[in-house]
Amino acid sequence: MRLTPIQVECYAGMKADETPRRFKWEEQSIEVAEVLDRWFQIESKPEWPRADYFKVRGGDGREYLLKHDLESGAWFLGKAW
Repeated sequence: MRLTPIQVECYAGMKADETPRRFKWEEQSIEVAEVLDRWFQIESKPEWPRADYFKVRGGDGREYLLKHDLESGAWFLGKAW
C-alpha cells in the first residue's frame, strides 16, 4: 500500500491526537463524519513502527484509511474509496 503524507486535525481527549476530525488531501479539507473502525500496530519493528489506524467516512461520503505513526507523529493516507 502506498502511503501519502497528510495533515490531520484531531480531537485530543486523554492523550494527544486521539481521534482524527479533519484532514487535508489534494488541496482539499475533508471533515471526518464517522470513525468506522480503529486498530493498533503495537509491536515496534523497523518495517512496522507502532501506529494507530482509522477507517473513516469523510463528509464527502468516501471512505479513507488513515495511519498515525506513533514514533514520528506523522499522519498518512493509506487508501481512499
